[in-house]
Amino acid sequence: MKILVLIFLLFWSSGSTFCAALSPDGLTLLAFKSAVSGDPSASLAGWDEADEDPCRWPGVSCTNVRGFSYPRVVALTVSGKNLSGYIPSELGSLVFLRRLNLHGNYLSGAIPPQLSNASSLHSLFLYSNNLSGPLPPSLCDLPRLQNLDLSRNSLSGPIPGELRRCRQLQRLHLAGNRLSGEMPAGIWQQMENLLELDLSSNNLTGTLPPDLGSLRSLSGTLNLSYNQFSGEIPDDLGNLPAAVGLDLRFNNLSGEIPTQGTLSNQSPKSFAGNPRLCGYLLLSPCQEIRQPASPDGQISMGGGGGAKETRKGLRLGTIILIAAADAVGVALIGLALVYAYWKVKNSRPGCSCTGKTRLGGGGGRGNPAICCKKGGSCSDSDEGEESGGDGGGGSGGAEGTLVAIDKGFSCELEELLRASAYVLGKGGMGIMYKVVLGNGVPVAVRRLGDGGAAERRREFASEVMAVARVRHPNLVRLKAYYWSPEEKLLVSEFISNGCLAAALHPKPGEASLSWPDRLRIAKGTARGLAHIHESGPRKLVHGGVKPSNILLDGDLNPHISDLGLARLAHAAGGGGGAPPSSYLPPEAQVPGSRPSQSWDVYAFGVVLLELLTGRSPGGSNQAAAATSSSPVTAMETGELATWARKEVEEGRPPAELVDPAIRSEAQQSRKAVASMLHLALICSELEPNSRPRMRTVSDKLDKIAA
Repeated sequence: MKILVLIFLLFWSSGSTFCAALSPDGLTLLAFKSAVSGDPSASLAGWDEADEDPCRWPGVSCTNVRGFSYPRVVALTVSGKNLSGYIPSELGSLVFLRRLNLHGNYLSGAIPPQLSNASSLHSLFLYSNNLSGPLPPSLCDLPRLQNLDLSRNSLSGPIPGELRRCRQLQRLHLAGNRLSGEMPAGIWQQMENLLELDLSSNNLTGTLPPDLGSLRSLSGTLNLSYNQFSGEIPDDLGNLPAAVGLDLRFNNLSGEIPTQGTLSNQSPKSFAGNPRLCGYLLLSPCQEIRQPASPDGQISMGGGGGAKETRKGLRLGTIILIAAADAVGVALIGLALVYAYWKVKNSRPGCSCTGKTRLGGGGGRGNPAICCKKGGSCSDSDEGEESGGDGGGGSGGAEGTLVAIDKGFSCELEELLRASAYVLGKGGMGIMYKVVLGNGVPVAVRRLGDGGAAERRREFASEVMAVARVRHPNLVRLKAYYWSPEEKLLVSEFISNGCLAAALHPKPGEASLSWPDRLRIAKGTARGLAHIHESGPRKLVHGGVKPSNILLDGDLNPHISDLGLARLAHAAGGGGGAPPSSYLPPEAQVPGSRPSQSWDVYAFGVVLLELLTGRSPGGSNQAAAATSSSPVTAMETGELATWARKEVEEGRPPAELVDPAIRSEAQQSRKAVASMLHLALICSELEPNSRPRMRTVSDKLDKIAA
């Protein structure tokens, strides 16, 4: 308050009259400007005390409030400006302030407890500063606080038990500080709305509180890594939601890792840096620590008795014997199956070849595999096995292998090779064209190139079959493939209504997608991606999620295409390629990085934002943006996720961020729009561990009603 008094006295003594017109909120903002000792980018230079309306100052957002003759400040965003100074307590007098975002500066000193007087505050972003001192318990006096991010500062002291009063808190990020002491127990079951918790890179000690397992709303990753936690991992952590990932790396944890519930889904990497941990998840059996033998020759277990240890020893030995017997049995069965396979294969009769042999058309009785040497070798097999005999790549260079994957699929090789007039698209991964077969069925054919060594045929076939086994109503179905040294083809079902990219950015005169259509497309795409990620023990990754790879049928149902295309192109001898940089997460820019499922989640988040806003992150519609009068479409289209997050943090209503083509519909579905926008921002988080799993995303989308 001293600063406010000084300001009043200064202006009064100088005979100035304009201060009388400046609102109380404006005077409070001037107190913040006075507390800033360094402003290298002159970001506060526009805060002129001669202005009557502080709402026009950079970083300040206001709204009209009933009962007040002047607008009230609802958001203050001065982030990433390298400001130095401190946070004045006067900011607590902004009783209508909803968002305070000062991250990415060099502000120091303690967090003023008086901020708890800003009773409307629901988002406080002070991360990446030099703030010190304890975590103020009074922040939990804020009745609407939902987002609290104080990470990457120098806060010290224990985590206060008063956090139990933050019942409405959804995101708590305290990573990268100097917090110490034991993690409080008995408070977490009361924080029933908590979605994100990150306490990594601190100096926290003691055991993990069992009631962490009561965080039933948690999503993403529970990050407790790089601390000094000790003791065993509580069984209660298995009660966390199935989609939650645990990060307990580099602590002093010990004992056997429980395997119930969520804990059984964790990767061994989640427990790295804890050398005293053991158990099934680490493939490291836990050994009892035995005492020296007693005089009577029995092994003592510290009060358990020799009989107890004998039983434990026998149980471990029994397990080893059973495992060995299982291994021998599996090996014998495998040998028998291989022997039977080759007996049956060698007993098959030969096959005749004609130039009109049809792929999938059937052959002689008892021999479904048909081979032909005119242009290529055809085989029809559910398992994608290559036929024997004369089929195969051959050494002549002109022979190839055409394999039908779908039962009942029938075509002639010549049809695929000659009917390439209707080109659907060209790119770094070959040409895609439409072929109408003799029976009138259209298919899509992708030519992957004319390179590739003959020894890569098995690798190519293996990759194709891995993709073909992933089947879902929202995935484009692979029907056949062809391999020869000069030609590689992928044959898939033809989806008739184009791609999402074209539907989102129609030509003049064409209709735009409605809000219900966009929500249905988002839900179907999420289901397809979730199925890809859960389709087997091998963690499959799409690696190229983008609107042009989401095809639409006549009912606007989405079908994800080009699954595994980069690996297939590599096996075919072409370039692996990569999705556009606009849909790549930040970690993809690191040289040598490999695609992960987290990449797909990030890309899907950007697609959600594109569905909502109508903005292309690649800037393909910048020309339209330049001529548009809409405040949304006139903004730059690069860095779509960053722009959307900034708009939300500054208090922009979600319904104002949507595509102008659906704005009237969005006004009638505000809750659904806000939920989808919130989910898009979570998916497009910069930190990979903060992104949810696709199954979680799909489940949340399915709960949104149009």
